[in-house]
Amino acid sequence: MNVSLLGGWLPAVLDVVAVAALVVAVGWRDRQWRVRAVPMIVGGATLGTLIAAYPAVRLLGITDPLPFHVWLWFGAALAALIVLAAGWRSARWWRRGTAVVAIALATLVFANQINQFVGYYPTISAAVNDWTHTPLPGQESMAGLAHDAGTAKLPPAGRLVAVTIPPTYSGFRHRQELVYLPPIWFRGRHRPTLPVVEMVGGERGGPGDWVRLGNAVQVSDDYAHSHHGYAPILVFTDSIARFNNDTECVNGPRGNSADHLDQDIPHFIEHTFDASRNPAQWAVAGFSMGGTCALDLVVEHPSTFTHFVDISGDLAPNSGDPAQTLADLYGGNVAAEHANEPLLVMHAHGRYRGVSGLFLTSTAEPRHQHEAEELSQAAAKVDIWSQVEVSPGSHVWQFAGPAFATAYPWLANQLTAAPAHREARSPKPA
Repeated sequence: MNVSLLGGWLPAVLDVVAVAALVVAVGWRDRQWRVRAVPMIVGGATLGTLIAAYPAVRLLGITDPLPFHVWLWFGAALAALIVLAAGWRSARWWRRGTAVVAIALATLVFANQINQFVGYYPTISAAVNDWTHTPLPGQESMAGLAHDAGTAKLPPAGRLVAVTIPPTYSGFRHRQELVYLPPIWFRGRHRPTLPVVEMVGGERGGPGDWVRLGNAVQVSDDYAHSHHGYAPILVFTDSIARFNNDTECVNGPRGNSADHLDQDIPHFIEHTFDASRNPAQWAVAGFSMGGTCALDLVVEHPSTFTHFVDISGDLAPNSGDPAQTLADLYGGNVAAEHANEPLLVMHAHGRYRGVSGLFLTSTAEPRHQHEAEELSQAAAKVDIWSQVEVSPGSHVWQFAGPAFATAYPWLANQLTAAPAHREARSPKPA
């Protein structure tokens, strides 16, 4: 089950078998089939693919263009469907069956081509575990957590616990979230007050993505292993509530995501896990939409968060073109949109104190590189220290995970070295 879906023998075999099935399904047949049916199949598949590749994806809210080879397989699946319909009466039973197999295989390859583009499921087991809601490695219940706390000996690794955070301030109907507690947390009364990093994923996904795809727990465990069990608490957040609900972490028609991240989560984590209340010991890290959120949350809420790691984020929250963004995210409220655009927010705020961050992007993302430079330059004007780093890769989790691993020691150091004189947030009201 640990067979790769992103490369290796399985995707190659699926490609070859799917092409072979489609060729057999079309067949040579008679002259009328070759002269009339085959051009209809090619024309119909081409037209259907063109319709799907532009207006349909816009209606679905997909803003990142898919590569040509992805749409090529969509066209192959559509062609197999037309073959089945056009030749149903004249074809023999085995050719009909082959057409059905060709449809299934081409659809499977098309789906995996998308998967390879975004890097969402690296292996078959990762896909099956996600579909069956299998607990993540090392995940345990709150009851089990209470039993393990207060040990005299540090555990060899941290723990991952599922939490249901009340939407007290936001009313945001989010899914169950996850919290990573480093080994030092289990020292009970003898543990230090720990800093916190909120982890935000992409516009389509769930709280477990940073664990399953971004390898964030292993990165933190490795750091803790070389720092006497010490590492920040990580909160794997749900900023979208459901798979196809791109909130961009703002308050609006799609839910009060910002209030959930800025208020619900900090108060819950501080109260439940005795985490630091000092804003200088809170950070946000995210990939893609989550990278946009990381910067936006910090510059808008410096009394909650002070550090950010923006991995391949955008210049500002967006859900498509400007008109779509204004309608989808802000319900047409221009003032609300301006209040969530980092360039405008930083300019209006003026000088910040103690805020720092990293902009990490890949060599295959020239637009994100340019935007990161623009944001970094604007940040410098208001005393936010930041740095832009470009590494080999593309806009996939296989880039985001290692990028976060590279940034992690810097981020942990920022949180550990937080100045004690920073004013802490008020405790959660009774």
